Amino acid sequence: MSSVLYDAPGPRTKRTSAIVSTVVGLVILAALGYSLLTLGEQGLFGADRWNIFNDPLVWLDLLRALGNTLQAAALAAVGAVILGMALSLLRMAEHRWIRIPVTVVLEFLRGLPVLLMMVFFWGVLGLDSFIAVVLALVLYNGAIIGEALRSGIVALPKGQRESGLSIGLGSLQTRLVIEFPQAFRNMLPIIVAQLVVLLKDTSLGYAIGYAELIRRGRLLSENFGASQYGFSVFIVMTAMYLVVNLTVSTLARLAARRRGTKDVDPVIAANTKDPGASV
Repeated sequence: MSSVLYDAPGPRTKRTSAIVSTVVGLVILAALGYSLLTLGEQGLFGADRWNIFNDPLVWLDLLRALGNTLQAAALAAVGAVILGMALSLLRMAEHRWIRIPVTVVLEFLRGLPVLLMMVFFWGVLGLDSFIAVVLALVLYNGAIIGEALRSGIVALPKGQRESGLSIGLGSLQTRLVIEFPQAFRNMLPIIVAQLVVLLKDTSLGYAIGYAELIRRGRLLSENFGASQYGFSVFIVMTAMYLVVNLTVSTLARLAARRRGTKDVDPVIAANTKDPGASV
């Protein structure tokens, strides 16, 4: 079975992949075991370094910060998907005076670091840190999602568009009614994987004073003593991020299986090159 993303691997490739995965897994487990042993010898797992979490107010502070992170990520995710849908359609417009400027804007947004956008909105325009974080995430991830959707449309058989035109639909109607829903379903794992990246990028709000999880955790450890509690707070914050990201990744895999592309790993897809770069 093949997909719009790649051809399905054969038996030899699957066997080689399984061997490599097993070896890499063993190496990672060995490195993790050695790291835990080393940290244990340094006394970082002592009870005196974790008693901070006996205070309910500490958990309340961290959970409130996690809520700020999820709030920014959720709002930015909705905005990025909507912007991506609009950009993908405009990027494929028949009129050059629409298509060319949109292409320039897309390349500009994809080329700018997210942190630089946040600093611009916050430091130059004077916007609230929350608004700056959300706007930067919407613009950058919207451009990436837009290119993913465009790739999905380009990958569709030409007969899909021709069939729409043959029954009297206009060019835009064909895009919206026939091509776009199929492209969205095909690229859903990529889109969800990009939303995982978006969630992690909320941590960049630390630089402009947004009270997200990492910033609050850092302040918390400094207030109680970073030398004693820095490591334990770091572990708890890491666990929180992993729970949220793995939940989103699991939803992406379920979405991939429902549409018959169980071989697509959304976590791997999130770390690949822009899907529209080679189209």
